[in-house]
Amino acid sequence: MSTIDLGMPTSGIAGVPLLAHGEQQTKRDFTSDQEVRWCPGCGDYIILNAVQSFLPELGLRRENIVFISGIGCSSRFPYYLDTYGMHSIHGRAPAIATGLATSRPDLSVWVVTGDGDALSIGGNHLIHALRRNVNLKILLFNNKIYGLTKGQYSPTSEVGAVTKSTPFGSVDQPFNPISLALGAEASFVARTIDSDRKHLTDVLRAAAQHRGSALVEIYQNCPIFNDGAFDVLKDAQESVARVLRLVDGEPVRAGEGDDARVVIRTDAGELELVPEPGADPARVVVHDASAPNPAAAFAMSRFDGPDMTTVPMGIFRNVARPTYDDGVRAQVAAASPDGPATDDELLALLHGGDTWSVTG
Repeated sequence: MSTIDLGMPTSGIAGVPLLAHGEQQTKRDFTSDQEVRWCPGCGDYIILNAVQSFLPELGLRRENIVFISGIGCSSRFPYYLDTYGMHSIHGRAPAIATGLATSRPDLSVWVVTGDGDALSIGGNHLIHALRRNVNLKILLFNNKIYGLTKGQYSPTSEVGAVTKSTPFGSVDQPFNPISLALGAEASFVARTIDSDRKHLTDVLRAAAQHRGSALVEIYQNCPIFNDGAFDVLKDAQESVARVLRLVDGEPVRAGEGDDARVVIRTDAGELELVPEPGADPARVVVHDASAPNPAAAFAMSRFDGPDMTTVPMGIFRNVARPTYDDGVRAQVAAASPDGPATDDELLALLHGGDTWSVTG
């Protein structure tokens, strides 16, 4: 199996050691001996299979790959991968992963989280990991419901959603995870869906190639508490008409043939979806994921709505900027030009005279 071009300034991902020349890996190498325990029909199975099949492409040693999760159905992920991993604290996976990525540049660090875990109790940790541009790959499974705790509404449930905790319908305005990530200045933002294996794998590949924080929202079906939430996007004919395909360097369009529609920029500077036949070519928006200003990507994310009439899908943003962990390590190196402190130096510090005395 060939490995992907990671496009990094050093070998591997952020200096992560590569496999020895000629050494091969397969999906089996990344499949643990644990019994997979999700409900039958859960979209997590598809995502797990895609990730296990994709990881060999990285060409990294399993001991140099870490998956950190929070709490929720998706957060069982580390059990099922034969890599290092941690099933951590509710909403705090980005914080734990930040410490790991900063202290261990020899690791490829991934975060697996859900819409409740990431956007409710973990919302603060998520936005700061993104704005700092920590070298993390964050997979946000969005099923628009709390599955593990049995069907309460989540921060992405639509207004009016009838759930165990909102029997008369939710009155909360939901988050748009893509808009949120772009507003937090994330350097890589993408959306895909569990049922489109090729698209899912392509997006994972692009996220792995990116140096910095990569947020991938994955629409994922919960067959028990929110079954069919994304059926209109999984129906072959409906998806063609509804999905706005974001392909870098190509016009943003949905539909085919006479029913095709394209995104144009109006005189007011806003984006509008119009029939492609007769559209002014000079106004047609060509997708540019590497645009320094995230305004156009944010405007694209606003086409999304609860009725899923128009759903942008693909990579919204992919730009390069300095990472938090590189910056911290550079400061440490500058402050310690002779390298880390020796054991004798640490003992001298601990037993030195400049200490605090605490009296009762």
